[in-house]
Amino acid sequence: MKRDFLALSDLGPEGIERLLDLAKQLHEARHAPDHPRPLAGRSVALLFEKASTRTRVSLEIAVHELGGHPLVMTSQDSQLARGESLADTVRVLDRMVDVIAFRTFGRDRLLELAKVAKVPVINALTDDAHPLQLLADLYTVRTVKGRLSGLSYAWVGDGNNMARSWIEAARLLRLKLVLACPAGFEPPEDEVELACRAGATVTVVHDPRQACQLADVISTDVWASMGQEDEHQRRALAFKDFRITTALVGAAARDVVILHCLPAHRGEEIDNDVIEGPRSFVWDQAEARLHTAKAVLSWVLART
Repeated sequence: MKRDFLALSDLGPEGIERLLDLAKQLHEARHAPDHPRPLAGRSVALLFEKASTRTRVSLEIAVHELGGHPLVMTSQDSQLARGESLADTVRVLDRMVDVIAFRTFGRDRLLELAKVAKVPVINALTDDAHPLQLLADLYTVRTVKGRLSGLSYAWVGDGNNMARSWIEAARLLRLKLVLACPAGFEPPEDEVELACRAGATVTVVHDPRQACQLADVISTDVWASMGQEDEHQRRALAFKDFRITTALVGAAARDVVILHCLPAHRGEEIDNDVIEGPRSFVWDQAEARLHTAKAVLSWVLART
């Protein structure tokens, strides 16, 4: 049986903490001569239908440092751009690579690829979820705070794929999470309800200050995600009061951790003084993408 990483829940009970433990081991051993090389003699296809910086860089370097060969493909520079089906593309890759990481739009395309592929598949982002990024966020919080449980988490902004991945993490880890979203931009109610039934405390509000009051962690993202650029003006009006400002940070715990998955539009979803301020761990968060990517690659290959 192959082992896919399509969502955080694929890690199983207590799987997030175990994977973060592995990421920490790989982080600490990064420059050691005996760094694990589970990808020695293996290749990983990194297939991108959306633009990427951190996901591409972290996965490419992770594959290399684990001893493997990364093969980067975009839809524009492959036959996908000329009408070749996703299934046919996967059948070719299947015979030449050992893992496929796929960054795409709808979850249906990710599931189509995973169904056809005989090698492990990694979700490198869909419109519904970004589990690789969430692992890096959790790794950063645990590194700074020493734990994940017993903290108050706040999300300010769109109920997008990142917000939904935070809800999934809250469900699996039984976290306290408050999401502040403008009316009409909330995450799906059924996902919030599912998390609450699992023992998490997840609340959706329309007041950023309410969400951030005494929060230990505050996260945000751009107001318009990839593919929503034509909505930017409308979203800028709807989200104008959902900016992470110094005043908003002042409502949080004194040792609050500020996160942003990047890219950041300073002056929109977050002020420059905040992202460059003493409570910002955004650059540690970005680096964590490498260590957690290594852990995910090692995890999916543990069955092969």
